[in-house]
Amino acid sequence: MSVDIAADDGVGGSIVTPSRRRRRLPRALVWALVTPFSAWAVARVAGLERGSPATQLMTGTPYVAAASLVPVLLAALSRTRAAAGVALVTTAALGFSVLPRAFGSAEAASGTPLRVLTLNAFFGQADPEAVMDLVRRLNPDVLSTQELTPGLVEKLDAAGLRELMPHRLLAAEWSARGSGLYARYPLTPLEKLFRPIGHNMPAALINLPGVRPIEFVDVHTYAPLGDQVREWTAALEAFPSAVPDRIRILAGDFNASLDHAAMRRFLSRGYADSADRAGQGLTPTWPANKRVVPPLITIDHVVVDRRVKVNEVSVHTVPGTDHRGLFADLRLPRD
Repeated sequence: MSVDIAADDGVGGSIVTPSRRRRRLPRALVWALVTPFSAWAVARVAGLERGSPATQLMTGTPYVAAASLVPVLLAALSRTRAAAGVALVTTAALGFSVLPRAFGSAEAASGTPLRVLTLNAFFGQADPEAVMDLVRRLNPDVLSTQELTPGLVEKLDAAGLRELMPHRLLAAEWSARGSGLYARYPLTPLEKLFRPIGHNMPAALINLPGVRPIEFVDVHTYAPLGDQVREWTAALEAFPSAVPDRIRILAGDFNASLDHAAMRRFLSRGYADSADRAGQGLTPTWPANKRVVPPLITIDHVVVDRRVKVNEVSVHTVPGTDHRGLFADLRLPRD
């Protein structure tokens, strides 16, 4: 037997479903997430890093910038307006510091070509055949090497570098101090261009056809580890400023990224980072050839006078070394 209850049987009232209140993150937790990112942004924009640990950590700014989106989202979901506003400003500040490096582009290819390849050879352990493959394929006019040992000099010459790049200014050593410049054109040593602080940093005048001689510096500063951070800072400050009557290029292992205030101060003296100009400024160059850890940070650079155009920049892995090779195809202004 069934019983039907009609709609007009006089049964009144309505069924009320209790609303579920969304749980919000505690405000204290939201601020605890937002504050470290905001402090990082202030330190990065104002160049406040001091000492070795902070200087090393600053190379992680591109990753911090990406992660800063998380506090923005959480603050918005928690409806903590003040924290959301601070988080949004933080992400914008970090984004403006980092993203322009990925949005450069090749510049007008007018001017005299100069192709530069720089490589830290890791105590001379870079595979000489791989280095020669790069030299033959990229056809650099200048090869700037760091951690160049006498043994690697012999191996590179045996592999054919002497025939391709007969001009050289070498300061090879059986240690990380060794460095050397190889070129297709004549090199004249520059002894008093600046006071090198760190590893060997040979400097030379390169005589190119069709343009005035250019000054070229093979850079290898100390890493900013422990007390060496003072020498690292002093080395960047010791590099000569750009001058109106001479084109100057500095290439090598700066042990610095564009997120370091000391590096930015150096560039502000008339220079530009070629990878930044070409939209490759976020391509990491160290460490390389690690089984577990991929390349993470960008500390190898080809720095150019701002009058120099950048046609192309590329990064190349070379077996045997913990740095990736950096190639820059440049265009020098004609007289």
